[in-house]
Amino acid sequence: MSASLPGKRELPASQYNLGTYWGRVRQSAEIADPRTLFVSDAGLEHAKSLVSSYKQGHVQTMTPDLWKAKKIVDSTLHPDTGKPVLLPFRMSCFVISNLIVTAGMLMPGLSTRGTLVWQIMNQSLNVGINNANANKSTSLSTSTLVQSYFLAVSASCSVALGLNSLVPRLKRLSPTTRTILTRLVPFAAVASAGALNVFLMRGEEIRRGIDVFPSLSSAPGAPVEKEEKEVESLGKSKKAATIALTETALSRVLNATPIMVLPPLVLVRLQRTEWLKRRPKMVLPINLGLILTTSIFALPLALGAFPQRQAIKARSLEREIAEKVGAEGIVEFNRGI
Repeated sequence: MSASLPGKRELPASQYNLGTYWGRVRQSAEIADPRTLFVSDAGLEHAKSLVSSYKQGHVQTMTPDLWKAKKIVDSTLHPDTGKPVLLPFRMSCFVISNLIVTAGMLMPGLSTRGTLVWQIMNQSLNVGINNANANKSTSLSTSTLVQSYFLAVSASCSVALGLNSLVPRLKRLSPTTRTILTRLVPFAAVASAGALNVFLMRGEEIRRGIDVFPSLSSAPGAPVEKEEKEVESLGKSKKAATIALTETALSRVLNATPIMVLPPLVLVRLQRTEWLKRRPKMVLPINLGLILTTSIFALPLALGAFPQRQAIKARSLEREIAEKVGAEGIVEFNRGI
């Protein structure tokens, strides 16, 4: 993000009011715009140069070109390291990366082996996304990364296989109801394991804390703009890390809910029609289309649920943090995505 580039003058946080849900949704849609994936290395360097010119005072006002440059930088660079996030794990690639995996998990009549394969692939992708977009002020060891990965995979596979074996035993339910429940099993597995994955992959942040900074915002949730000087960390906060991970886990569930629920329910209804019964080969492209359409709208709606750059009152955190800015002072931290 632009905050990671050199310069004492910070850009406006957004064109939109980040103190409102719809403002954050519009900002999230910018970050998740797949068109930024096609920006070349030269284009990225040009965008960084424009942003740096503003931060160093060579450009005085925001222009359409500068907003576009900020969009490219925000969707490509990690806010803590200033380095490009690996392409498949960027939020701008989220819809594309998840499309095939989600379609695989929602495939009708999936075997036990298929369930295991797709759940493993999904959790592998989740591990990459969570690790690539985590708060980098607290490092994660390789051993912890590997351990967290296997725990997340075990959880998702256990939920999926357990529910798949349970649903057929519900004899009191109608065949149609059992079919619908079977199609919703992937949602239960993805939602539970996805939230768990966040805490496993980023648990070190809670154990060690994340960097907290003084904020110039007048109220929590308001857009943040910095003074023309470097802002130093007030210290590491475990409570801030807990808030960050909880909100991130909730946003994962919010994102998975429409994607994993609406397409299978719609597909069940469509498969009853004579048109689709005569064209079974259309099931896959229709499934992909439903997932793609839902994902495009669901991602910014989920990401906008909580601010990425969270601003709260210092009294909500540790005493040593509150003492530095006052209990009613506002502090901020990077929640991660």
